[in-house]
Amino acid sequence: MVSRGGYHGAMFSYRHAFHAGNHADVLKHMVLIAVMRHLTQKDTALTVFDTHAGAGLYRLDGDYAQTSGEAAEGFLRLIAAKPLPGGLTPVIQDYLDLVASFNTAGSHKVYPGSPFIIQSLLRERDKLKLFELHPTDAKTLSANVAQLNAARQVAVLREDGFEGLKKFLPPPARRALVLSDPSYEIKTDYARVIFMIADSLTRFATGTYAVWYPLIPRPEAHDVPRKLKALSQRSGKSWLNATLTVKSSKLTADEAGEVIRPGLPASGMFIINPPHTLKTTLGVALPQLANLLGQDRHASSTLESAT
Repeated sequence: MVSRGGYHGAMFSYRHAFHAGNHADVLKHMVLIAVMRHLTQKDTALTVFDTHAGAGLYRLDGDYAQTSGEAAEGFLRLIAAKPLPGGLTPVIQDYLDLVASFNTAGSHKVYPGSPFIIQSLLRERDKLKLFELHPTDAKTLSANVAQLNAARQVAVLREDGFEGLKKFLPPPARRALVLSDPSYEIKTDYARVIFMIADSLTRFATGTYAVWYPLIPRPEAHDVPRKLKALSQRSGKSWLNATLTVKSSKLTADEAGEVIRPGLPASGMFIINPPHTLKTTLGVALPQLANLLGQDRHASSTLESAT
């Protein structure tokens, strides 16, 4: 079962399915896989939290995904790209291989969201806790997860991930990854992300925290990495900030003078307590992604870190 339908309440207008497989997903999921690969090398059990899990699996040929067709400029563009001299960097290839594992050979109809990407990389002793407040997505997520027969390992919690996370930190084995990628359609999400990470660091300072954020022309969006950087520095924690820009954020007009909104031009992933290998891994992969997914001369990537 994969997410196809939806509820259109004012609070719940955002749907992961609209954006499944877009360039932001490519960045987010590539970084997520690299982090998971590293964290699962150590024998100790790992608990992973996804604060805004969505439906878990998406049909790229479904009504919602086709409404915006954003995968065409992200995941689908990546697989259709001409082979590069020397091939793709390992982390991009790993991402493509993992998505392919959810499809029959040669098909690209199913796109896994973060919950299923994470679950596919877990070991038997690891745990995954998924928060989803959207009524339809939570129902679909529960149905999707039920098919895994992994009830002892994966828990679906129909509650606000910003608040729900608190009761689980620190986790029993003292190893955790927290992924947070809210829609940011509700303006308060920007501040809530910062507050949640600040609170989490006081509860569990050694966890790895990964925050996805959009890069759009509004001050709150640019505040996210700036405030996370300041928070990391005050806490004495290492951090890494990776961004991918695929096009200009400027508004344009068509021949009739109608304003054309560019859609999401760029996004970032901010990691606190990142794996020590991540900077080198992304240093090679990000320029390649910008080259493959860039839509105009503004395409670029950045990578900053502090240990």
